[in-house]
Amino acid sequence: MQNYTWSGPAESVAYDAEGMAARVRALDAPCYAVRDARGVGLTNEGGVQPGGDGAEVLALVPPTPAQQLGDPGFRAAYGLEYAYMAGSMANGISSAEMVIALGKAGMLGAFGAGGLPPEPLEAAIKQVQAALPGRPYAFNLINSPNEPALERGAVELYLRHGVRVIEASAYLALTPYVVQYRVAGLEAGPDGDVVIRNRIIAKVSRREVATRFMQPAPAKLLADLRAQGLITETQARLAERVPMADDVTVEADSGGHTDNRPLVCLMPSLLELRDELQAQYGYATPVRIGAAGGIGTPAAALGALMMGAAYVLTGSVNHSCVEAGTSPHVKQLLAQAAMTDVMMAPAADMFEMGVNLQVLKRGTMFPMRARKLYELYQAYDSLEALPAAERQKLEQQIFKRELDAVWAECVAFFNRRDPAQIEKAQQNPKRQMALVFRWYLGLATRWAVMGEPGREVDYQIWCGPAMGAFNDWARGTELELPENRHVADVGLRLMAGAAMLYRAQALRVQGVPFP
Repeated sequence: MQNYTWSGPAESVAYDAEGMAARVRALDAPCYAVRDARGVGLTNEGGVQPGGDGAEVLALVPPTPAQQLGDPGFRAAYGLEYAYMAGSMANGISSAEMVIALGKAGMLGAFGAGGLPPEPLEAAIKQVQAALPGRPYAFNLINSPNEPALERGAVELYLRHGVRVIEASAYLALTPYVVQYRVAGLEAGPDGDVVIRNRIIAKVSRREVATRFMQPAPAKLLADLRAQGLITETQARLAERVPMADDVTVEADSGGHTDNRPLVCLMPSLLELRDELQAQYGYATPVRIGAAGGIGTPAAALGALMMGAAYVLTGSVNHSCVEAGTSPHVKQLLAQAAMTDVMMAPAADMFEMGVNLQVLKRGTMFPMRARKLYELYQAYDSLEALPAAERQKLEQQIFKRELDAVWAECVAFFNRRDPAQIEKAQQNPKRQMALVFRWYLGLATRWAVMGEPGREVDYQIWCGPAMGAFNDWARGTELELPENRHVADVGLRLMAGAAMLYRAQALRVQGVPFP
């Protein structure tokens, strides 16, 4: 085996732990591990040649800038510098300011459109587009089985304003609205290829849902949309040649909607599924697979990338950042959270279906109170059927007002937002009870976002264990304080840290003991 030697400035070689770490952190330079009379050291300077009388070369790591991590196809498709995305948190918690800061830094942010009526959503679209001309951004499209008007309205806004990237989340099955968005952006290219104008990044945690997004749009939905004049015949034919999503994010144990799946099990499964479907359909561009859930440290980001993720997506760690659209009190609680300070609670948007989401339990009683509401919903068929003692507890401890007054507020709210909800509730007492209980679940998020005084113990704060991992990693640094956490800086540090860890591990696998 050919021996190699290094020659260069002797003073550039570091033999102490601090100096060696500095050489690894120089991501844009090569790193040589050499051995001479002084021992084993690292340097970024000089050169290597076969044979010779210089220091023995033990290992070599090429330049590894953080921009090279992940799939270059993902970066190119969205005009990014980094294969890094910040996922959407509903009700504008993933704010326009967050999306703008990320876009300016060459990363992709998704605005948290879930739960927002048309007016604030349209205002956010205009704000982001004005601040990021020609730069990357995305908007969320969340499945809303109980309020389909919101989902339909969001798609109408995205098509009207030319929003070219959406993050589709919380889908159990494809809806006409998400299919319309995708297919309405298809065109026939001059060379016969399909030109995809509207890109979808689908966030999933189940193989069956991933399959739907990795396959072409269902023929029945295409036929229905065609009959309604929402897509053209040409677009319907082109839709048969492309998958529903350009990218699929594997969502493991995350904040908000989650199945608490372990990434190390789910990621390989969906990579294999992608390869099977690619072999079946032969897409011109295979679906890329990203990773989310539990990514709050450089080590977690690197682990996901080494498993084959085309990009990494963060969520919980951004919730505590300056740009997050939530109250300072919430950010303080998040910055103090440990990995075990989370639990599952009923979701407002899918309450009747029994769907849960992951929230912070530190400093709030929301998850316990939300669970109590779902237990009562399962046990009784109407508000009138509630035992008097239970009703009194609800009115005094949770709602802090009479249930009849809460129902009156629900009527006023949905008459403005979606009158069909009230019509259904008037015909079904259990549906009425669900809307009343969802009043608390929905407002608990708003109280947290607005920092509602007197309601601190009812704050609903979406959070996964990544938040605790990030806090452990940031402890003792300026990032320990939430006022120092800026979303783009956090993303840059996670990606740069992943690149550093990659270089250190590359030295270790070549036999160089790196501290």
